[in-house]
Amino acid sequence: MTDTQFSTTRRTVLGLTGAGTLAALAGCLGSVTVPAQADGNGNRAARTYRVTVANLTTGQPFTPPAVVAHQPSVELFSVGDPASDAIKELAENGNLTPLGELAESLTEVRGVAVAETPLVPTELPASEMFPYTTTLELETDSSGAYLSFVSMLIGTNDGFAGLDTVPLPERVNESRSYYAASYDAGTETNTELYEDMVPPAQALYGIDSGTDGTGTSNPDLAEDGVVTPHGGIVGDGDLDPEIYGWDDPVALVQVERTA
Repeated sequence: MTDTQFSTTRRTVLGLTGAGTLAALAGCLGSVTVPAQADGNGNRAARTYRVTVANLTTGQPFTPPAVVAHQPSVELFSVGDPASDAIKELAENGNLTPLGELAESLTEVRGVAVAETPLVPTELPASEMFPYTTTLELETDSSGAYLSFVSMLIGTNDGFAGLDTVPLPERVNESRSYYAASYDAGTETNTELYEDMVPPAQALYGIDSGTDGTGTSNPDLAEDGVVTPHGGIVGDGDLDPEIYGWDDPVALVQVERTA
């Protein structure tokens, strides 16, 4: 895993401005797969998993989802606690670089995989180009027996879909299914305005509001909060809750051990 790989994903995701750039997004997004790290003796006891993530919402596209295999001591996020830098940047800006840096720095993280494209509900115009579901190959070892999943809810200020520290299947051909909920990172005020959202929000909705949006955090909107279940779209800004709102769960994550 390298910072370059994660930065490339960020640039292509956040580089959208208008529907005309969607084709470029499809061609430019790259996947990131990090194989299981060697154990303390330099050996590997590799396990391979097929992880399928499906967007269950009708109006919220996801950034390319990231899945992490890790030991139980790793916690990407926790309800009631402040969001880490990795979750803050993902939830506000769709930025995967801090997540990559976290994975590199922790030997307890045993494998990471990131999808190639955003996941777009079939009800939205961009679904003609992007799928609502994707399948990833995740490599880990017997010590990395837990899975976490995160993906930004693109049409929000700091919302994300998440699954925290669930067991991976033990036996080959064993599979498990998990539902993921929506969370508010508690790091940015929920204005629900396109000018405060990442540019892909408008592009994936097929809308041109006349504002560019932003892929960086705005200090004026900073919120010193904690991770909480997301309250959804309430209609205070540019988004109609009837179109862009959702009910939990927002994602289905299916995991099968293949080897």
